[in-house]
Amino acid sequence: QVQLVESGGGLVQAGGSLRLSCTASGRTITTYYMGWFRQAPGEEREFVAGLRWITGGTDYANSVKGRFTISRENAKNTVYLQMTSLKREDTAVYYCAARDWSYSRLPADFHSWGQGTQVTVSS
Repeated sequence: QVQLVESGGGLVQAGGSLRLSCTASGRTITTYYMGWFRQAPGEEREFVAGLRWITGGTDYANSVKGRFTISRENAKNTVYLQMTSLKREDTAVYYCAARDWSYSRLPADFHSWGQGTQVTVSS
């Protein structure tokens, strides 16, 4: 299994930006599909963005498309989520997750999870 550690959350005003980081350790992740999910209080965990490490191919939820960008830095085994034009409804705990190879938007398909980082957007 791979270990994932997120960082970069915080408090930001609506319209602002944040960049989340997820650093992986424990095994090579070049064969992984990396996902960002979020969970607001009382809500189910939902898919935000995903990246297939070996190809760089990406996938985004409609709610964040055009505002969020997922990317990777191979040398640091790190995947990023650049969030811009943040809205109050983006407030949630954001989780990084990993699964083998292929695309998915389902939390149950991911076998490794980080501890989460809180993002709070104020008006």
